[in-house]
Amino acid sequence: MLLTNIAPLERWAELEGEIHRRSGLNASVFNTDGIRITDFQKWANRLCPVVKAHEKGQSYICAVAHQNIASQAMRNREPVIGECDGGLIKLAVPIFIGDEFLGVAGGCGHLPDDGEVETFLISKTTGIDEKEIEDLSNDITIMSKEEATSTIEFIRQEVEELVSQYVARKSGN
Repeated sequence: MLLTNIAPLERWAELEGEIHRRSGLNASVFNTDGIRITDFQKWANRLCPVVKAHEKGQSYICAVAHQNIASQAMRNREPVIGECDGGLIKLAVPIFIGDEFLGVAGGCGHLPDDGEVETFLISKTTGIDEKEIEDLSNDITIMSKEEATSTIEFIRQEVEELVSQYVARKSGN
């Protein structure tokens, strides 16, 4: 089963837009292969698009963080609040139909209130000058634990609603 069996791509993109509007995060819905299912793109900061534009940034920072957080959400069947190796928040809500895992909905790109951007690691991974990383990071929004939890709860409720609508359609109700 695919996420598009639950709702059309347009509905998933609407969810991403609402996550971004409410939180400012880079919102996205990923399938089980870790691939974004829509082309929705609104950046949370100036650093992330630069990191993702570098193959090693995308592969060794962004993709690894997604795999780890999504795997944890899938195993525990619970939302996860974590961080990428760059030090930025990554949120993931698992999407299940019964026992079948279909992917995650979430967002990333803010700084935890007790965190800092890992400029050295990002520089070593991508080859981007550390000073440029610092400049791109100087206005990243800070997200409190309460804001992250509230965002996770919103995403969880939206996913549960989409899943329950799908189940109702399938059962003929």
